[in-house]
Amino acid sequence: MKAMVLKGPNTPFELMDVPDPVAGPGEAVARVLACGAGLTIQHIKAGRIAAEFPRIIGHEITAEIVEAGAGVRGLAVGDAVTAYYYLNCGHCRWCLANLEPLCENSGGNVGRNCDGGYAQYIKLPAHVFIKLPAGLDYQAHPAEIGVITDALATPYKVLKRARVKAGETVAVFGAGGGVGIHQVMMAKWAKARVIAVDIARAKLDACLKAGADAVIDASACDPATALRDLTHGQGVDVAIDYVSATATLEAGVRALGRRGRLVTLGGAGKTFQASSLELMLGEQDLLGSRYVTRTEILETLDIVARGEVWPLVSDVRPLAQAEALHERLERGEITGRAALLVG
Repeated sequence: MKAMVLKGPNTPFELMDVPDPVAGPGEAVARVLACGAGLTIQHIKAGRIAAEFPRIIGHEITAEIVEAGAGVRGLAVGDAVTAYYYLNCGHCRWCLANLEPLCENSGGNVGRNCDGGYAQYIKLPAHVFIKLPAGLDYQAHPAEIGVITDALATPYKVLKRARVKAGETVAVFGAGGGVGIHQVMMAKWAKARVIAVDIARAKLDACLKAGADAVIDASACDPATALRDLTHGQGVDVAIDYVSATATLEAGVRALGRRGRLVTLGGAGKTFQASSLELMLGEQDLLGSRYVTRTEILETLDIVARGEVWPLVSDVRPLAQAEALHERLERGEITGRAALLVG
């Protein structure tokens, strides 16, 4: 099969002929139609996230099952599928509680610790595949369907984690990023008032088109002060931080109103300061959110199938143009998500 292979970190893709995968017991093989491209896998390519090489990256797939190994139940040849990003075990207490991101025996990630979707075929443990619901025209829109598992499902999970209610004010830091702009869309879907915070004018304009009620250029002002001004001094109900730098986290905390909730998703590992007195007096919550559960992916797929939201994929290219696409990702030129057409 044809595959885009990375032989090491910070190296160019090589289009190679590699052996077709064969399903072993408990495994399945799918033919890939499309695979999304976002910053997570660009970080792997650039060496900012550790991975095992050589590697075929990519996890936001739209695919069809072509082989099921011995003992596989619930999947059949011809099934339309996407994939779960985590190689969870499926049997620890967290997996059994449908909290798969907390799996105690995780084998890593698709496209990082095993080969992913930048290839004509992908082999995974069968339980890692997720069947697509009826109502999604995956053949007409393979690029858009594949990115739902992260670009839309992650913001959906954040809405639940932050207990967002209709009419509340939600601030999104890093709102112009690939997931951030989908958070704007999902918060509007939840009938919240949304304020987008970013540092690039073009991305703020894109957030307005995606439904943001107001935008803040954090390069030109103190975003916490601006958020309080836009809420008549009351503060926001929820601050969602996709940057998670010290400055943005502290701005998010300072912008919170009474019973406000801050959610951090960035993996930068930065520390920040918050006043314990203010947290107590305002009964405020500081929350972390890590990817999504399989149930949340299924719920998000159903939302899309009902026509209530639609992912933003602004650059779609053939597999052979993976290097050029990732150059745009590295330069921050992609609005929303990008994707490669494979099959």
